[in-house]
Amino acid sequence: MTFFSILCALLIEQLKPLRADNPIYGAIKQLAAKMESWFNAGQASHGRTAWFTMMATLMLPTAIIYWACLKIPFAAFVWNVLIVYLTLGFRRYSHYFSSIQLALNAGDERTARALLAEWTKTDTTGMDVSDISRIAVETALVTTHRNVFGVFFWFLLPVGPACAVMYRVAEYLARAWNEPEHLKNEQFGQFAARVFYWIDWIPARLTAVAFAVVGNFEDAVYAWRNFAHRWTDEAVGIILSAGGGAMGLQLGTEREKAAPMALAEAAGVDATGLEPETPPGEVPSSRALQSTVGLVWRALLLWMLLLLLLSIAVWLG
Repeated sequence: MTFFSILCALLIEQLKPLRADNPIYGAIKQLAAKMESWFNAGQASHGRTAWFTMMATLMLPTAIIYWACLKIPFAAFVWNVLIVYLTLGFRRYSHYFSSIQLALNAGDERTARALLAEWTKTDTTGMDVSDISRIAVETALVTTHRNVFGVFFWFLLPVGPACAVMYRVAEYLARAWNEPEHLKNEQFGQFAARVFYWIDWIPARLTAVAFAVVGNFEDAVYAWRNFAHRWTDEAVGIILSAGGGAMGLQLGTEREKAAPMALAEAAGVDATGLEPETPPGEVPSSRALQSTVGLVWRALLLWMLLLLLLSIAVWLG
């Protein structure tokens, strides 16, 4: 049932993608904001209480409805499809990526920069084609992981619908309670960021393995082992280093490429003459976006094949 639930949800999303500003997401964002205003008194323990309250509010009803549906023929299947459809986001942001790709192919860098700024909420002024392509590829890989592959992993666990909800909400809280200006460097969001690190620990590595299997395996593993530590976010570093290696692309900013020098200086080692090693591959160009599309689709097919084999094994067992 798990495989067909995910397959049906993917097919429905291809026909009718769920908008990022849909009412359900809006209600969850409002609830998260209320939790922050109710519980945030400047202590890390308050963030922990708010996180568990938020999860209980959303996960318990999801699990209870799932258990009730198990007693009704096909009801659990319908509920699974609905939850997967709501938690997946394979097509939700693809229009940005596709539009950026079309703009770059047409030589319209201004439109590409505007689309990228709207998508990533960052300043893209003065970016050239290489920077636009690199950031678009990086954003696509991380977004695909957090909106697709991470959901797949948690949906496979017992009470899958509730676990899928937990993953997507945990990912949102890690951002919503840490990234806004009024919450940066506050203790309230520390627990949300830390717990999502552990929730995403296994899925991030499985996504990296999938990229390596369907791409250039040797370069992906080499980049993963030698360059993943250059990102501040460990999970992002693993996904992007493996994904870049799989496609033969150099991902990461100059700040990240200079990390070996910073680490040497922090350790008290003379960094004079130390040149930051360059990851294998080419500098991203507009062609890199097409390579990213192929990598993501191949990884998705690999996940679906593994899910099918797992479902067959459970059914035969």
